[in-house]
Amino acid sequence: MANGINANLARRWVLDVERRGDVSEPVQVGRNVVAKGFMAAQMPAAQNVAADIRIELRRGATVIKVSWPSDAASACAAWIRELLR
Repeated sequence: MANGINANLARRWVLDVERRGDVSEPVQVGRNVVAKGFMAAQMPAAQNVAADIRIELRRGATVIKVSWPSDAASACAAWIRELLR
């Protein structure tokens, strides 16, 4: 997931190789351990640039703009629930 590949997709690739019978003993290739049918590839470093949650509230002439870290989305949801009560 750190490299942008969904775990379910990676698992499907492994199952596809196993079904084809391309599975063999792992082989050391440089610093990587690979199985037959797979190719070691260098992935770019994961970009941990999480977009903020941005909320704009308007009530009459009053405008409130809130920027909330996306890694605290559950806290943001709780805050909105309380605000809208």
